[in-house]
Amino acid sequence: MYKSILKPLFFLKKPEDAHHFTFDLTKLTFNLPIINSIVKSTFKFEDPKLEREVFGLKFKNPVGLAAGFDKDAKLIDEMAMLGFGFIEIGTLTPKPQEGNPRPRLFRLPQDEALINRMGFNNGGVLAAVERLKKRKSDVIVGGNIGKNKVTPNENAVDDYLICLETLHPYVDYFVVNVSSPNTPNLRDLQEKEPLKQLLQAVKSANDRKPNPKPILLKIAPDLTDGQLDDIVEIVQETCIDGVIATNTTIDRSKLSSPKNEVEAIGAGGVSGKVLAKRSTEVIRYLHQRSKGAFPIIGVGGIFCAQDAIEKLEAGASLIQVYSGMIYEGPALIKRIKKGLLAHFSR
Repeated sequence: MYKSILKPLFFLKKPEDAHHFTFDLTKLTFNLPIINSIVKSTFKFEDPKLEREVFGLKFKNPVGLAAGFDKDAKLIDEMAMLGFGFIEIGTLTPKPQEGNPRPRLFRLPQDEALINRMGFNNGGVLAAVERLKKRKSDVIVGGNIGKNKVTPNENAVDDYLICLETLHPYVDYFVVNVSSPNTPNLRDLQEKEPLKQLLQAVKSANDRKPNPKPILLKIAPDLTDGQLDDIVEIVQETCIDGVIATNTTIDRSKLSSPKNEVEAIGAGGVSGKVLAKRSTEVIRYLHQRSKGAFPIIGVGGIFCAQDAIEKLEAGASLIQVYSGMIYEGPALIKRIKKGLLAHFSR
């Protein structure tokens, strides 16, 4: 139904308009008693063999919703109905910000890809907390945190600490995002010394809490092997709990869409099928170089169960989807879980 009816209708709208329309429609319909029952019965699929314990948290299944879809924690309960094992909100910043000017989200249907330059648009961490206080589901929630655009890099740590402090009672794990290509100079924080200082500060603040939460680092797929070696060293030195690999890529060499069409879109990070191979390579490299010393959440180009299996076999402990759900629909989550169960039950 999604691919034959809903997707063509959604794709008639501009991508960001379709996103907001989908949010409003989901919020309206999923909470109607009859629709609620239909959604839960349609998408429910759990099995003890799918359960995972990673960085001290127990996940019902290893399939999560990547950050960027529900930035402001508006659809936690509704997304939980689709069968996700965990949901990552954000990227959240201390102050609300509009993000980059529109248009800033683009589809490349020929590649089953998206290009975005959203720029950490969000309503701010305090607004997200108010919604988190009201959530009803027990799904695991991660908080992806970043810095405001106006905050210079030398003061970036302050923004991350504000987000950590504000969100701490309401999320189950944190993700330090320094890998978005859409906030000016943000990726400079991935350099070895600035990154180490940032993670040490976040880790120290977290460790002082009565109930410390796992701290993860989200990295770009465009890092060299040398930079990935630095990531392994930094993760081990700072004793953070894991890595999310990967964010969107600035590499467009794998796209088959017309070059003039891609160039007309302008700047932005690419996600979707073209990211699958590289993100898996990064997962495998980190896992092998670290000898499996820390958990990895694999994200990038997961459109079917086999894509998820490849990432798990490369060394990921959990996986996340985003673009795959846009192109394949919400039934993708159940199909992945069924595929994983069949594969690992052999």
